[in-house]
Amino acid sequence: MNWLFWSLLSALFAGATAVLAKVGVAKIDSNLATAIRTSVVLIFAWGVAFGTGGATGLAATPSRTWLFLILSGIATGLSWLCYFHALQLGQASKVAPVDKLSVVFVILFAALFLGEALTVKTVVGGSLIVAGALVLAF
Repeated sequence: MNWLFWSLLSALFAGATAVLAKVGVAKIDSNLATAIRTSVVLIFAWGVAFGTGGATGLAATPSRTWLFLILSGIATGLSWLCYFHALQLGQASKVAPVDKLSVVFVILFAALFLGEALTVKTVVGGSLIVAGALVLAF
């Protein structure tokens, strides 16, 4: 199973997440909903890490890795707080496409900070994502 298979599964679960979260956030504060969801993710992720033996390298994890994973975790938390608040205020079918503009930010950040190629194909694809998000949201 290659990256495409796992990416499609990720998209499937992300799609389910938006609909489930929209229902879940309907009658409670969006920050509380995010905290509940994050707690479930925390328990689930540690369970998978320990269950598959992936946690054995925990003590040997370099400090630079810790720094960037912590920063990534903070960015994820901020993203989820904003996403749940947006879901509480708007329609899932409009919020989710705008949220997927993250792909465009990944393309830009990867070019700027990781040195990944910004090709005609990525610019056209990113532009189509922006256009699609705008059509769906408005």
